Amino acid sequence: RVHFNAAHRLYNPAFPEDWNTRTFGVCANPNYHGHNYELDITVTGPVAPETGYVLDINVLKRLAEEKLLDHLDHRNLNLDVAHFRAVNPTAEHIAIYCWDVLRPSVPADLALRIRLWETPRNYVDYEGR
Repeated sequence: RVHFNAAHRLYNPAFPEDWNTRTFGVCANPNYHGHNYELDITVTGPVAPETGYVLDINVLKRLAEEKLLDHLDHRNLNLDVAHFRAVNPTAEHIAIYCWDVLRPSVPADLALRIRLWETPRNYVDYEGR
């Protein structure tokens, strides 16, 4: 589990302001709002007989820091992360983004699952397409 703080605004520019307000409520605030995200990264697969690991936790932590946290933490997702300039940064889309960014760096024989906690009561799971 890793942690990052980020701001975002849920908004679909294809629809008028009143539609966005009705659909996304306070999350459509033009001045953005923030979350203290918790990101659970799970890999599953065979245990390597040489190490006794599925994947060294330090390797996974470094990947999370370099590939995700360095780019998401203390950012405005809509403005600072190129991907979210064109994609509404919902928890679902953020989870998919995290999976897509990490997947190429995780060995192909290991399954990858992302659980993104937006609040202590709201999370999204994503295991790939």
